[in-house]
Amino acid sequence: MKNYILRRLLLIPVTLFGITFLTFLIMKLAPGDPQMLKLMFAPEGMNPDALAALLKSKEPVLELPEAYLSFTQSLSESIHGAALSPESLHDQSTYKALESLGRNAVFYAKWLKGFLTFDLGLSSKDRLPVAQKIKNALPITLLINFLSIGLIYLISIPLGIWSALNKDSVLDKVVMVKLFILYSLPSFWVAMMLLTYLAGGEYLNLFPLIGYRSDYYEELSFLGKVLDMAWHLVLPVTVSTIGGFAFLTRFARSNFLDVISQDYIRTARAKGLPRAKVLFKHGLRNALIPFVTLMGTLLPSMLGGSVIIEQIFNIPGMGMLSFEAVLQRDHNVIMAIASISATLTLVGILISDLLYVVVDPRIKLE
Repeated sequence: MKNYILRRLLLIPVTLFGITFLTFLIMKLAPGDPQMLKLMFAPEGMNPDALAALLKSKEPVLELPEAYLSFTQSLSESIHGAALSPESLHDQSTYKALESLGRNAVFYAKWLKGFLTFDLGLSSKDRLPVAQKIKNALPITLLINFLSIGLIYLISIPLGIWSALNKDSVLDKVVMVKLFILYSLPSFWVAMMLLTYLAGGEYLNLFPLIGYRSDYYEELSFLGKVLDMAWHLVLPVTVSTIGGFAFLTRFARSNFLDVISQDYIRTARAKGLPRAKVLFKHGLRNALIPFVTLMGTLLPSMLGGSVIIEQIFNIPGMGMLSFEAVLQRDHNVIMAIASISATLTLVGILISDLLYVVVDPRIKLE
């Protein structure tokens, strides 16, 4: 087991390097640039000094332009046997392409060095540290996802097992139809319905309309803060839970039905073992194996957040941060979130592999 874990741990940095490089490449291929966006949305009639200050607010990509110029020259010498320059080269587009290649290569090298030393750079939107922006957005996203995922697993697995044990009964069919309807409902529609009927307007006014805490939150006691945040998060957590709850219940039902129809379950019953022991000791353990695979995706999903839910309820979480970074071509924020998500995905896969052995001793890591 130790050798397996070491091999997987060594693969993480190699895989992570490939993921970050591809993310950087795709990001650079996308049209747009933070400076051009600032010019596009600049107010009409802005004086030259204000416009210069607006453009200057962008974090410089490179501190040493001679680094990528040297890279360009060395690359051109290896291709053409002589150094290229704007004066000596007739094809200006080739020079610009090589210069852009060198600039991007040095930018990626600089970003990778910072990432390895936990320096995620500055946001091109407001020049705030990317790590600080993630630190501000992450807690509320983790809280919502932790609550919703906990509720999903806590309710759906027992309900799926109960449904499998009462297959084709009237109550089972009713539950399956309701779950199918819940799974089909778009999350934004559910959120709007809950806000319309439970958050004011012509109907009930039981929950806040937006936000995740009140304006007077800091003045409350610790218990008051907990209750205030819980009151605000009832609707977002409900919306986040509905779709996953319906899917996982049906998933648990189908897996458990498949397991209890196996030959070894029939053999255990034929030996006269108690029904509860056959189902929950022999059946349930094997039915949980597919859930281990799903659990490998929990870490990145808890980080990612939901753009739709956070937008509707005006919650400044990771989903909104990611969405705004893409719209504003905030490259440092995009790279940081993508890299952290990739790292958590790889760690989640490793944890899933280890949990396979715990759930099913027949599986050997070697």
